[in-house]
Amino acid sequence: MASSYLQPKTRKIYAILLPGILIYLLCCFVPLLFAFFYSFFNWNGGGQKEFIGLGNYAQLLSDRMFWDAFINNIVFIIWTVIGQIGIALVVAMLLMSKYVKCKTFHRTVLFFPVVLSAVVVGFLWRIIYNKDYGFLNLFLNFIGKEEWIKPWLDDPDLVITSLAIPKIWQYIGYYLVILLAAINSIDMSILDSAEIDGAVGWKKTVYIVMPLIRNTLIVTVMLCISGNMKTFDQIYVMTGGGPGTSSMVVAIYAYQVSMERMDYGYGSCVAIGILILSLLLILLSKVAGKGRNSDD
Repeated sequence: MASSYLQPKTRKIYAILLPGILIYLLCCFVPLLFAFFYSFFNWNGGGQKEFIGLGNYAQLLSDRMFWDAFINNIVFIIWTVIGQIGIALVVAMLLMSKYVKCKTFHRTVLFFPVVLSAVVVGFLWRIIYNKDYGFLNLFLNFIGKEEWIKPWLDDPDLVITSLAIPKIWQYIGYYLVILLAAINSIDMSILDSAEIDGAVGWKKTVYIVMPLIRNTLIVTVMLCISGNMKTFDQIYVMTGGGPGTSSMVVAIYAYQVSMERMDYGYGSCVAIGILILSLLLILLSKVAGKGRNSDD
């Protein structure tokens, strides 16, 4: 067994993987270890660090701002999971239809926003949402729906939903590619038989396709949760967490604590808190999906 690791082919594989593994360790794992270490200290970035043990974690548990930001994250995640994966699934089923033409073109157009920077998307949608000259309000005024005109990014009751829409728009194509690959792996004879038995349209999607790609759906939900739990740049560009703290999410709160308040110890603790909560949400989504699968 040990000799298999020394074979020339195996050594080449490890040599190819080594740079990526080192980059991952240096950029992800090592900073995580440092954040965990600093979370036990009271430290402003200079001078001596004061060891306070679990003091930062005790403060985090009673930090109302952190938990309000976490609730905003949950609302944001609910919108994005429904929007990104739900719309991607509907579009994937439409693209699988024999009546849809130019499928490659549609996939390319839908995937294009994925390659855009989140900062670019944030600036673009901030212009669209502008209450004075934004395209959305101008369009509503043009079609005679002045009563629908809103200060989309300045209304605390609308801001999280308004921020979720650009995120949904940007990543539909990403989940579309994943779901199309899963649907294409289904034996077409199963789908043909379902259509003969009368399972067409939404019935085929709900009762045939979704159960067969359940594991892929679970993975996409986990990816969506992890990605949107750490969302920062787009929201920071569009609102900065405002108005007030109505669009504050945990990543922006960690940034403010560390970079604006210069409290690196507590900021590290907040970062570790984000990691723990993200892992718990991912675990819950996985358990819920697997539990439903076992019941079926």
